[in-house]
Amino acid sequence: MKQALLVFLGGGLGSVARYWLGLKLNNFENAIPFGTLLANVLGSLIIGFIFGYTAKTGLLNENHSLLLATGFCGGFTTFSTFAYENHLYLKSGDYFGFIPYLALTFVLGIAAVFAGLYLAKWV
Repeated sequence: MKQALLVFLGGGLGSVARYWLGLKLNNFENAIPFGTLLANVLGSLIIGFIFGYTAKTGLLNENHSLLLATGFCGGFTTFSTFAYENHLYLKSGDYFGFIPYLALTFVLGIAAVFAGLYLAKWV
């Protein structure tokens, strides 16, 4: 039960943080919803750092991982919103918004995981 509460708490905090980013940065007059993009890339960086730091030091235990990686990063990042926003691009025929957003999210997200793992080596 304690582990489920840790995921619940982390997920709630991550979801609120993503909501605030969306309010501040998602403007569909822009070509890209930057709030969702930033949440997904930053969440990828954080999860890479968490797992890299844990592998390096062993200081974070399973409860920390559940709170931070599963909970916070799970609530903060959002594949469902990303998928829906891409649907909107395709539905409107906006391929000049769709292609960069799709590519940036995947490339920057994966690069951010590697960057987080790399940063954890230096902490």
